[in-house]
Amino acid sequence: MTMLSRVLGLIRDIVLARFIGAEAGADAFFVAFKIPNFLRRLFAEGAFAQAFVPVLSEYRTQGSHAAVKGLIDRVTGCLGITLTLITAFAVLAAPALTTVFAPGFVDDPVRFPLATEMIRITFPYLLLISMTGLAGSILNSYDRFAVPAITPVLLNIALISSAVLAAPYFDPPVIALAWGVLAAGMLQFLFQLPFLWRLQLLPSPKVDWKDDGVKRILALMAPAIFGVSVSQINLLLDTVLASLLPTGSVSWLYYSDRLAELPLGVFAIAIATVILPGLSRQHASEDPRKFSATLDWAVRMVLLVAVPAALALMLLAEPILMTLFQYGKTTVDDIAMSTLSLRAYALGLTAFMLIKVLAPGYFARQDMMTPVKIGIKAMISNMVLNVLFVAPLYFIWNIGHVGLALATSVSAFINAGLLGRGLVREGVYRPGGRSDWTWPRLALQLLLANGAMCAVLWLALQQLDGWALWGWWPRVLHLGGLCLLGLTIYALMLLASGLRFRHLRAG
Repeated sequence: MTMLSRVLGLIRDIVLARFIGAEAGADAFFVAFKIPNFLRRLFAEGAFAQAFVPVLSEYRTQGSHAAVKGLIDRVTGCLGITLTLITAFAVLAAPALTTVFAPGFVDDPVRFPLATEMIRITFPYLLLISMTGLAGSILNSYDRFAVPAITPVLLNIALISSAVLAAPYFDPPVIALAWGVLAAGMLQFLFQLPFLWRLQLLPSPKVDWKDDGVKRILALMAPAIFGVSVSQINLLLDTVLASLLPTGSVSWLYYSDRLAELPLGVFAIAIATVILPGLSRQHASEDPRKFSATLDWAVRMVLLVAVPAALALMLLAEPILMTLFQYGKTTVDDIAMSTLSLRAYALGLTAFMLIKVLAPGYFARQDMMTPVKIGIKAMISNMVLNVLFVAPLYFIWNIGHVGLALATSVSAFINAGLLGRGLVREGVYRPGGRSDWTWPRLALQLLLANGAMCAVLWLALQQLDGWALWGWWPRVLHLGGLCLLGLTIYALMLLASGLRFRHLRAG
């Protein structure tokens, strides 16, 4: 379900690239969409989910159904009223938000008013999608993973429909996309309600800030905002800085980031979503052996996917971007610039994915402060690296946006490394718990399989030239062939080196 959602999201971005390209209107829309989307990740997928799921799992393990329902009612009421106030303030203060998050737009007579107008339309999406996240967290806690995973499909359908069907009726056409975002929020929220009703957990909102469960969740949320969302804060800082760079920089980073997010969303976020309720229950039932084994399995699975995905993105960056986006208003220069930033993001893909599965090791134990401290260190390092990378790349080669992506990747490795070291030091995670599949054996398998895959893909690329001259269909056929070739070589080398399907089971 997650893969279907992400693939449709990729199709959505192909449509957007064809209709709005990387022009001023595109920059304005991506800023207007990124601000509420960033806050959504804090409230829906980030701090709220990581604070709410462990407490809800504890109520479910140790309490009655009525106690769980009472907690849900009060959390819904408190979260709903808070987000309503935030949304109302943001709609009124839209010009100020544009100034803060896109300072490079202030003197632009096109991008500034357009971004401000679209922020007013898109920001209520935060309220709707955060309530959707609340519903999804409840369903995930009851092991109903498919419904929350398929829900984002509605966002992609709404945006594609807005671009293809509604855009001609708006002036400028990009405004239609902002209304599509708002419609998507409504559709996603309404879609999940029947499934909560089946569990007899449909919320009846009540505002009670003194409830013990609500107070615990709020206490956990505050530090979790930094702990889980450091990479998102870094990406938002990239948008702020990119607005100061040449027109198109925001869009170049958006398109490259979206491709890097595909394996992150399909696999790492899916695994993190699944293991958090399990880790929370294992912690509540005091089973440290299973807790460590679950983390170990998640890290192994991430490495098996992240390393080849990162290498393949670096090798195939330009063909992928040409095949998906170089149509309509997207130019050859846009593809060249996006290729550079995609390779920089791909360098950090393994770290981005590891963060997603290591952070639940803290959140499941309701330890929010440690990830906060680590997150602050990663944020500071990202800011310092932005200064070190962006200035020389901008003034020497005029590719300052690549420095932003590179700084984000390096800081992600710092974040992941500190998270992993902390779990090992506390004795919560003990790598290498499987006698039939040791870590040295896994490292050798990854080295052999990825080395063979990269060699074959590099040789194959030398035989192919003229991607920019081909039409859509030849590009798709050749790219599909390269992806299938790389996947086949990788899988065969893993099998030849001794990896078996039984090793992939979490038991």
